[in-house]
Amino acid sequence: MNVLIVESAAKAKTIKKYLGANYKVIASYGHVRDLAAKNDAVLPDSDFAMTWDDSDVRGKKVMKEIADAVKGADKLILATDPDREGEAISWHILEVLGAKKALKKGMEIERVAFNAVTKPAILAALKEPRQIDEPLVSAYLARRALDYLVGFTLSPVLWRKLPGARSAGRVQSVALRLVCDREAEIEAFRTDEYWTIEATLTTPKGDTFPARVAAINGTTLKKLDIKDETSAKAIVAAIEKGQFAVTRLEKKAAKRNPWPPFMTSTLQMDASRKLGFSAKQTMQVAQRLYEGVDIGGETTGLITYMRTDGVTIVPEAISAIRGVIAREFAPNYVAPFIREYKSKAKNAQEAHEAIRPTDPGRRPKDVARYLDRDQAALYELIWRRTMASQMASAELEQTSADIAVDGRDGKDYMLRATGSVINFDGFLKVYEEGRDDRVRVVEKGKDDPAEDDADSRRLPPLAEGDRVSDKQIEAEQHFTQPPPRFSEATLVKRMEELGIGRPSTYASTMATLVERGYVKIDKKRLVPEDKGRLVTAFLESFFKKYVEFDYTASLEEKLDLISDNKLDWKEMLREFWRDFIGSVDEIKDLRVGQVLDALNDMLGPHVFPDKGDGSDPRACPKCGTGRLSLKISGKNGAFIGCGNYPDCNFTRQLATGGENGAAEERELGFDPESGLPVVVKNGRFGTYLQIGEGSKDEKPKRSSIPKGIDAATIDLEKALQLLSLPRPVGDHPEGGTIIAGLGRFGPFILHEDGATKTYANVASIEDVFTIGVNRAVTLIADKKAGKGGGRFGRATAKTVLKDLGEHPTEGGKIEVLDGKYGPYISHNKVNATVPKGTEPANLTVEDAVRLLEERIAKGGGKKPARKPAAKPAPKKAAAKAASGDGALKAKKPAAKKAPAKKPAAKKAKAGAA
Repeated sequence: MNVLIVESAAKAKTIKKYLGANYKVIASYGHVRDLAAKNDAVLPDSDFAMTWDDSDVRGKKVMKEIADAVKGADKLILATDPDREGEAISWHILEVLGAKKALKKGMEIERVAFNAVTKPAILAALKEPRQIDEPLVSAYLARRALDYLVGFTLSPVLWRKLPGARSAGRVQSVALRLVCDREAEIEAFRTDEYWTIEATLTTPKGDTFPARVAAINGTTLKKLDIKDETSAKAIVAAIEKGQFAVTRLEKKAAKRNPWPPFMTSTLQMDASRKLGFSAKQTMQVAQRLYEGVDIGGETTGLITYMRTDGVTIVPEAISAIRGVIAREFAPNYVAPFIREYKSKAKNAQEAHEAIRPTDPGRRPKDVARYLDRDQAALYELIWRRTMASQMASAELEQTSADIAVDGRDGKDYMLRATGSVINFDGFLKVYEEGRDDRVRVVEKGKDDPAEDDADSRRLPPLAEGDRVSDKQIEAEQHFTQPPPRFSEATLVKRMEELGIGRPSTYASTMATLVERGYVKIDKKRLVPEDKGRLVTAFLESFFKKYVEFDYTASLEEKLDLISDNKLDWKEMLREFWRDFIGSVDEIKDLRVGQVLDALNDMLGPHVFPDKGDGSDPRACPKCGTGRLSLKISGKNGAFIGCGNYPDCNFTRQLATGGENGAAEERELGFDPESGLPVVVKNGRFGTYLQIGEGSKDEKPKRSSIPKGIDAATIDLEKALQLLSLPRPVGDHPEGGTIIAGLGRFGPFILHEDGATKTYANVASIEDVFTIGVNRAVTLIADKKAGKGGGRFGRATAKTVLKDLGEHPTEGGKIEVLDGKYGPYISHNKVNATVPKGTEPANLTVEDAVRLLEERIAKGGGKKPARKPAAKPAPKKAAAKAASGDGALKAKKPAAKKAPAKKPAAKKAKAGAA
């Protein structure tokens, strides 16, 4: 018998159907072990010796199954993915089996790799076995050591120097810097006004076409040359009803060539543009298409391996693609020669073939009924891009005409008209790549009209010397716009251009930045949170080299050299560690105050924006003499406070505007009862309302501003309503009083009858101001009858977001539920959180089973009854090293328990985003 190992259960299920009874196919469920969760798992002083932890419950279970299977086997076949990570999984399995002495003497051990989960691809791979690629494993070990050392070394530094902060991972830190730098560009951008002169001209035959003033007195106009309305209207007045004549006409043929087939980054970009998928969602859907789908009783992979930076396609697939093009469209749509592509990605390596359909003849409409909506959409995108890559070029005709006119002001004006038409659509018949963001201009909120309809506007028949007349001439106002925030697609594109990260890390990088709270996604745009900007500013101030784009790209190049067996991995680590630990040692003696001074300077334009009146943006608005500065609270993070504390207790949130920033402090009017001013104020916990300033003996009346009410636009009427809370609703018919108010958990009503208190939630903030006795009594009665749920009236019956059906192996319903802290998966009393950024509606049974198994492996399943223990076991302060790019969580070192004895610090829980 032969034992064949793959990573996933879905892939194992598909491959089992291709192989006979002589094969046992086992899924490893990814890595079977990881670096030990402790500070000394990588020892630079011991030649970078690494300690691996194989105590994971699932990993132990898988390795026992594999070890038991190979005892009676003739051959062990390692068939994990064809990239660096897949090679590492095979290496780990072999190492663990060797340590267990589970491999009998003389047993054949083979490594096979395939780019598609299809029967022909699997059988072909089995005929071409090889050994473990040691240089590829060395590159993996170097990457893991780098990420681990950065995470475990930087986290304690951040705890001490920037309390409340955590480090980001080696690559995530650079990606975060890109997002923060773009935000700084946007904040520093100053809008410029400019004007264009657009004419609608008419030929003698009555045909009209647009033209734009392009030159004056032979000097070509630049975009910002016409700066104001006065200048623009003067030009209009000078050329209106003038003698317009065509002085130059040029026609030329042009071609547009197709794009290469997809690699990982371009697939993520176009899926984002066209389908609205996140990078993570794209990879999850692609994984299912790759591992196999049941197509009419036959399970087969629909696409080739999806983690690749190559754009080549094997010759036999190219022949099949060209045959499909000829049959589906027409022979003239087939490119007259075989198109060959080379990757433009810096450091392109790993799995080299592009992402393509495994069978080009399997059209999207043929398989759509077997796929869910997302799978069908992504498969069609891949199929179309693959077809287009071997299709004929699109043929266009481009025309430009120069029209001269003498101005009444004595100047010579030249207008230019352009047109372009598609004579043969070629590859455009099936595919056109989505557009990335451009630095745009707007005309009263609209795109610059010069760029509209560029590919479809045709000029009427014109000849040099033709006279044309003006039907209408208009001056149009525009404003320059700042560069747009990154979307996931444009950030991946920029990272690829800089050579940062690898195809397998783009999706996890995006997800980690969001999950750690460094970045939020707003309307598909990446917006840096204040904590992300703080971490970036700290790293740029004190570890600048390690967030530089060129340096990070150079590390990737060195990892590629290791993969090619051209560089020793430990020598690379020695060089890195020597410089890195030196940088850490240099800031050992820095005080927190010195760190904050550096951050004040770097983040000044963000946290202390120019007021526009020439005054000091850091002057305290309360005392007038103190200077504002960043302050750090270990519990609540960063805020702005006055340097005259404790004499002046002014504080506000870090940001000074925008959706999540502090609102402008302002007076709304006066309270009719007290005559005191009602003011919007900013505190370290957010924006709030206050009446007067109070006194030593009496605090002023205050109210927080709840979600759903915009602090920037709140008026006096709404402020007085909020300040009136809690308000009496009336007497309860059974005794006691009912009040309505806003609490930590939202709007509520409270029935107080002596010492008995009954809370019940109300639907909205507005209900707090309007609810009457009858409705309140009903809600309280429902609550007392058990219909209101928990203490604060929350419903105990969870909302089912998606029913996934029965568990495939254990039975019992799997459901996606809406919980207090977000969506989660539930099966047989085991609950697993749905990861941030994952749409619950897109979860599959396979996704759910995997998340549930991970939860059980972490000790989150049903626990057996405990036997009485003589002595409770002490808690173990474990640090869990996160997988991927040094993404390490962190806890603070333990506080000292007694001054008489020097305590042992808790093992650091590695912190990275």
